[in-house]
Amino acid sequence: MRITTLILSTALAFAVSTAQAAGPNRAPITTTTLDAGEIETARFMREEEKLARDVYRAMFLVWGQRIFSNIAQSEQTHMDAMARLLAQYGIPDPVTSDAVGDFQDPGLADWFVTLTDTGTRSLEDALRVGALIEETDIRDIQEAIDATDETAMQAVYQHLLRGSRNHLRAYVGQLERLGVVYEPQVLSLAELSEIVDAPTERGT
Repeated sequence: MRITTLILSTALAFAVSTAQAAGPNRAPITTTTLDAGEIETARFMREEEKLARDVYRAMFLVWGQRIFSNIAQSEQTHMDAMARLLAQYGIPDPVTSDAVGDFQDPGLADWFVTLTDTGTRSLEDALRVGALIEETDIRDIQEAIDATDETAMQAVYQHLLRGSRNHLRAYVGQLERLGVVYEPQVLSLAELSEIVDAPTERGT
């Protein structure tokens, strides 16, 4: 379920091809046509990963808990993976500034403020914010996978999905150490239980 309603720009409803080879020694690059939904989803996922990174960096500054800095580093790798995917398909990158809290998507900009405000109330609230972000990511990424037949996109999204499940396990585990019985905020109880009861996944 999307954090914000994405408005599909008419300008993005064109056929997108990967960058053309610039020289005789380069291998030919396959041209692929994407629809506007695939393009806008990929752009959104790039900023959504930045949202997670930025919030966790902010939470680390407030609480000094390694869980936030560690997962923020993981989110940076996810941002990098999405940047490469956008470049592969010739999609304009919405991340034009690496500044914390700077987003082109107004819904994400607003959500950053809400999440960071909530997370400063207590360590428990900060961990709940982390779990909420990861639950939302899991739902959004799964929808992105279901909405494309592009194997390159699906592979990157699956990578992000494994990471988000691991992050959710970490946040729920930390909350349990505080004596908190965590209840899902986006996923169903069955979906949450299936994730947290499974072992940590590799390749994230």
